[in-house]
Amino acid sequence: MLSGFIDITGGSAEIFGLDVENQMDDIRLSMGVCPQHDILFDDLTVREHLNLFANFKGMDPKDIPAAIEQSIADVDLGLKADDLSKNLSGGQKRRLSVAIAFIGNSKVIFLDEPTSGMDTSARRYIWDLLKRYKNDKIVILTTHFMDEADYLGDRIGIMG
Repeated sequence: MLSGFIDITGGSAEIFGLDVENQMDDIRLSMGVCPQHDILFDDLTVREHLNLFANFKGMDPKDIPAAIEQSIADVDLGLKADDLSKNLSGGQKRRLSVAIAFIGNSKVIFLDEPTSGMDTSARRYIWDLLKRYKNDKIVILTTHFMDEADYLGDRIGIMG
């Protein structure tokens, strides 16, 4: 509900003083989302995905190329930057989804199982990336891995 993926069923919520029910278009300009399952366009490259989402978030066009290159470097997809997403491995798709969530200086980021399906070394790489990226941002992360929650979380809530 906070991300706008499903309708609010009751109550109210605000993100940075903006009402989630009535001001979602404004909220989305500063929001990043990495859903549990990758939602990528098969026939777009890594670079094209990042360009598309940077534009969606209203980035200044002159800042977009540098932000794209930084994001590609940050998620270690430099060798895959011009590959179509349908040709990426599962772990590479997850890294692209994380990069999409953070592009455009997102202030609030929802990460739903960002390391699912990754091997241990890839998970640790993303953990370190998230540690670096989370400064001055609100990151809400869901995970089944308690070690991931312990390493990344400043506050941890457990749902049963």
